Amino acid sequence: MSKTILITGGAGFIGSHLIELMVRKYPDYRIVNADALTYAGNLENLSGIDKAENYSFEKVDIQDVAAVNALFDKYAFDGVIHLAAESHVDRSIESPTEFILTNVLGTVNLLNAARNSWGEGAEGKLFYHVSTDEVYGSLGDTGYFHEETPYDPRSPYSASKASSDHFVRAYYHTYKLPVVISNCSNNYGPYQFPEKLLPLMINNIKNQQSLPVYGDGQNVRDWLWVGDHCTAIDQIFHGGRVGETYNIGGHNERKNLEIVHALCDILDRKLDRPEGKNRELITFVTDRKGHDRRYAIDSSKLQGELGWKPTVSVEEGLEKTIDWYLANQEWMDRVTSGAYQGYYERMYSGRE
Repeated sequence: MSKTILITGGAGFIGSHLIELMVRKYPDYRIVNADALTYAGNLENLSGIDKAENYSFEKVDIQDVAAVNALFDKYAFDGVIHLAAESHVDRSIESPTEFILTNVLGTVNLLNAARNSWGEGAEGKLFYHVSTDEVYGSLGDTGYFHEETPYDPRSPYSASKASSDHFVRAYYHTYKLPVVISNCSNNYGPYQFPEKLLPLMINNIKNQQSLPVYGDGQNVRDWLWVGDHCTAIDQIFHGGRVGETYNIGGHNERKNLEIVHALCDILDRKLDRPEGKNRELITFVTDRKGHDRRYAIDSSKLQGELGWKPTVSVEEGLEKTIDWYLANQEWMDRVTSGAYQGYYERMYSGRE
């Protein structure tokens, strides 16, 4: 193998898509997936490539210093793409400490392991930290987040990601650790855990259950197809400048209520229901605490330096996402019942 790459959180939503891309695209890379398999980590997402010769899975919690150091000793990584994180804002409001332990302490553990393994300067190595646009706070009706936008996190989740971003930059400046950071807008697509807006609404619409919409539903997000995000990560990992930050956005701003309406209307058609029937399921609920009003990403730096552009529009992406969930009801049933968590034992018990 020409390189050995660690991808943390590779059993999660974005991570599993990235693992599949990297394993298939780079057969000469050893791709190591390290995941703690918490509630949102699902190895079934990787069943198509989990027997590939250039893929390995390690059950590791990045909060565990000894386990992280042992991982670096075992594989002598050439690069790290760090996605492992607690990511659901509502959960962070209920249990902020868990987000500090994973997103901040876990990131520092990885940084220390990389520094100890690579030494100062670390020629030819790279620590790539995948972050979120939520670190920038909330926008008004106009303007965009860019790489120089001051940080202004408003939730425990975004505060924990902002802190981890700062630690990554600090290790670059203090220890000369070669790093790069990207901050991305809202992802959507197949394999997303059904606590997130799209899979939650799709599942509820299919089962004719209430569709809870926070506040007035006018909060704006920039939606990015998960495959486009993974392509951007690939390009940044291979072509991004060390020490730099790149914003990744879909140029697809939509109000939350617009997204829910679109899901309702598409599923009216696909489920052969009367026009407008699914919209009757919408229920407005008390707004989330500290709910950011609008996110919007300026990704011109990434486009200018590396030529990346999103390829999937929201209209196309919603159709593709709905089609996947409708065709994979068994996946949804296993996820919502918790049965998916037995996959690790079935596939990996008894292996060295």
